[in-house]
Amino acid sequence: MNIFRNIVFTAALAGVLAGLVLTALQQFGTQPLIVKAEVIEQSNAEAAAKPHDHAAAGEHDHAALTAQEEAAAAAHQHGADEWEPADGAERFAWTLVANIVAGVGFSLLLVAASELRGGLSSWREGLLWGLAGFVVFTLAPSVSLPPEAPGVEGAALMDRQIWWVGTAVATAAGLALIAFSRAPLAALAAVALIAAPHVIGAPKPPAPPAIPHDLEHGFVVAVIVTGFVFWAALGALAGAVRPRFGKA
Repeated sequence: MNIFRNIVFTAALAGVLAGLVLTALQQFGTQPLIVKAEVIEQSNAEAAAKPHDHAAAGEHDHAALTAQEEAAAAAHQHGADEWEPADGAERFAWTLVANIVAGVGFSLLLVAASELRGGLSSWREGLLWGLAGFVVFTLAPSVSLPPEAPGVEGAALMDRQIWWVGTAVATAAGLALIAFSRAPLAALAAVALIAAPHVIGAPKPPAPPAIPHDLEHGFVVAVIVTGFVFWAALGALAGAVRPRFGKA
């Protein structure tokens, strides 16, 4: 029980610190791009909703609306009814909370998985585990299902979640075979596992992005870079803390 408590403490400490690092990175990396994308998304929604407003005022016949305009107007109205944190301190606070929760959760996965191999012995070993986590949870899914900025309409949420989880599991299994097995057949199985989700293909979005390509590309790059730093910090911190607090 004592070692279990210490492992949980190790994961919690590393996760909180990594969540703080991620939040700081996002303020200068992804957050400015998200704000730009939200402005464009809001402008597009307002432009699409204008014919609907005119129809309500008697200036246009409602029957003249296209299906796309009606959908855009409904989406705009639905979005207006949903709660979202205010810009500034409130958004920062909720982002910080979400990143810390995610950091602790991923840290528990990393530390628990490493315990199956005897536990982390140094920050260097932890860094390797963190980089493996980056490949499993960020890089591999992003190859076929890039992160989505505001204004980028994705496929059905359930389809994306199923594909993402399957990709993460298959990639983790493939990396484990490469790292812990020397058999040639294991290497072939690892390649097949890692490639399978991308051969099957990720769910396709129903419509092209409504934001400029450069903005979309910049957002994807920023998310991947911040994810790399987050996982590297998470692994190194867990590896540094584990020998001090993870012993029975």
